[in-house]
Amino acid sequence: MKNKIIPYNPKLKEYARELRKNSTLSEVLLWKNIKNKALGVQFHRQVPMLEYIVDFYCHELMLAIEIDGDSHLYKYEYDVKRQGDLEQQGVVFLRFSDLDVKQNMFSVGLSLEQVVNELLNKNR
Repeated sequence: MKNKIIPYNPKLKEYARELRKNSTLSEVLLWKNIKNKALGVQFHRQVPMLEYIVDFYCHELMLAIEIDGDSHLYKYEYDVKRQGDLEQQGVVFLRFSDLDVKQNMFSVGLSLEQVVNELLNKNR
């Protein structure tokens, strides 16, 4: 089921482009560690899916990475619904706090590498 195309609202395309242009510091830091197939798979930034946009997404593994910063403090119910809707499509979610990305990148990288390897082995 890898590389399953998940439809999205075309109106989100321009907004996703704006989010890519205005990345947060933690998004920039994590991107430096996962771009150019650094973990053996390709990630994309600010990917529209259904009615939502995820911070990072690997189509091959159907893995979404979210960085939860201050904007998520008051959106718990929205985040739960979004994650549930996307998980129903087969998407696996991995969440990191903004603070962890900024202060514990080594641990974040190890966790991410472990999940990527588990999903790669599962898909073989």
